[in-house]
Amino acid sequence: MTLMLHVNATEVEYGALRELETPPATQTHVPIPHFRVVDLIRSTVGMYGHEIVGEHHGITEDGARYFGLMSLKSAYTGYEDTIGLRNSHDKSFPIGVGFGSRVFVCDNMAFIADHVIKRRHTANLKRDLPGLVGELIEPLAVHREAQARTFERYKHTMLTDASADHAVLNMYREGIINVQRIPEVLREWEEPSFDDFKDDRSAWRLFNAATFALTGRVIENAGVTPKLHQVIDGVCERTH
Repeated sequence: MTLMLHVNATEVEYGALRELETPPATQTHVPIPHFRVVDLIRSTVGMYGHEIVGEHHGITEDGARYFGLMSLKSAYTGYEDTIGLRNSHDKSFPIGVGFGSRVFVCDNMAFIADHVIKRRHTANLKRDLPGLVGELIEPLAVHREAQARTFERYKHTMLTDASADHAVLNMYREGIINVQRIPEVLREWEEPSFDDFKDDRSAWRLFNAATFALTGRVIENAGVTPKLHQVIDGVCERTH
């Protein structure tokens, strides 16, 4: 998981969130305290049987914007199941909650996850948010099992350099990466930054090469990860 904070934001403990003041509500904008968002996710995740094993919280200097990540205990290895959070008091972005094996939250507005919900701070938000979060968390166990099966297939599918090159080109065609990212993906495919991916030239290695190159990309597009899975699934099908 990645929580990227720059000079205008800093990482804090959960207790610091409770000390922040929340602006008063207006007819069109109803801010929710940052710690309330965290509490809601904690309680909902626990209610559906998931265990949080790590948390990271960040706020901007004025306390108006919040960014957070939570790691979930996983029976599977090789990746993390992560929930990403963000909230604002200054109308800069809607409240957001995302889940994925690769979640990227940054104070430059980047918010990347496999499954995302976003909702503006309207008068109905306090009423609707618990239900929305529940809709995201309730099927989480099924998502995690399906995700594990997908990743196992990736790990056991070996790729030739030609098939990897073709997949990277398809990533470009599908708008997953731009032309500047192509060398980064290929470099990470040829020489992975992490030892876990150096032994096998597998679809799992290519998937992680792409997600590594995408880290830090400033987007608001939850459709990128599903498209990436489609490309990797396609190269796996052609290999078998």
